[in-house]
Amino acid sequence: MPAAAPIALNSMGFAKPEAETRVLVAMSGGVDSSVVAAKLASEGYDVVGVTLQLYDHGAAMAKKGACCAGRDIHDARRVAEEMGFPHYVLDYENRFKESVIDEFADAYLAGATPVPCIRCNERVKFRDLLETARDLDADCMATGHYIQRFDGPRGAELHAAADPTRDQSYFLFSTTQDQLDYLRFPLGHLKSKAETRELARQFGLSVADKPDSQDICFVPNGSYAAVIEKLRPGAAEPGEIVHLDGRVLGAHQGVIHYTIGQRRGLGVGGGEPFYVVKLDPDTRQVIVGPKEALATRIVPVREINWLGDTAFEDASKDGWALSVKVRSTRPPREARIRPTGPTTANVELLAPEEGIAPGQACVFYDPESSRIFGGGWIHAG
Repeated sequence: MPAAAPIALNSMGFAKPEAETRVLVAMSGGVDSSVVAAKLASEGYDVVGVTLQLYDHGAAMAKKGACCAGRDIHDARRVAEEMGFPHYVLDYENRFKESVIDEFADAYLAGATPVPCIRCNERVKFRDLLETARDLDADCMATGHYIQRFDGPRGAELHAAADPTRDQSYFLFSTTQDQLDYLRFPLGHLKSKAETRELARQFGLSVADKPDSQDICFVPNGSYAAVIEKLRPGAAEPGEIVHLDGRVLGAHQGVIHYTIGQRRGLGVGGGEPFYVVKLDPDTRQVIVGPKEALATRIVPVREINWLGDTAFEDASKDGWALSVKVRSTRPPREARIRPTGPTTANVELLAPEEGIAPGQACVFYDPESSRIFGGGWIHAG
């Protein structure tokens, strides 16, 4: 008898029918993850929708523009009803506070500028929720992130989204190889958000015209300092605003009100524009200086997640020649990444960058392609 023809891979990469492929979809209640869930359900996959309740449900009900709030849970549930697949809400409030919010507050108090959305992906969505997906016997987990996953010769690779204006690679650099093998990102190939909204309309989803989330979900109106003062009462101690040359220029009401590179709202005169160059929480000093004092070429990085094909420490004597992003809003810049250990490095920028802040991410990009090679966290050295 002739051998049976091999079963073609489905769009999730499995050699079995869609109906036998279980996909857990992380649903925030927004249009992106709703379209992912609806698309996969319409293709016949065994979809299970899960929404995480990450912070106080009652307080969140009145807040628009943030994910995982009460309204968003309702919207996710409604999409599941419209498309006919099961939906669950998991209370991750304690995990979120311990893994994300507490570190956010402590980092600000230590003079850093944290990125809690990265920690949420790393410690909650792609760790705890991913384990839940495996417990539910899901073959993979899908999200609405704008990033691409390609099967390379050495396993799954992380690539930037097709639409550079929507690319979320900066916030997903800490995705490990094991997580990447399990994750799927069905929207990463789309050329614009308009395509996503059009798909939502085609599926008849009630969230088709829902606005994108803007703020960090637990920071109402972008007021970081107010959140930190609530979490750490008495933390905002007053201190001095000091010039690099030692002159005391004024006073402030707490280091938490300032970030590296800040110019506006310093409340000090002197004829020349001043920028925040350094924050010293031990002395409660905000140190300011001219713009050129912000320029940095050597960036110490730790907690590196490496997604290269060979070991991170196997770099040449000149280091890894890659491009790096030191803030989510900046384009990648040419750099040499020189390992100092398995998960630490000094990143040498070929041209100096201004306003590099401890607590931000430094993400590694292939200058010749869309591939992301991971990244790490900037620290004070």
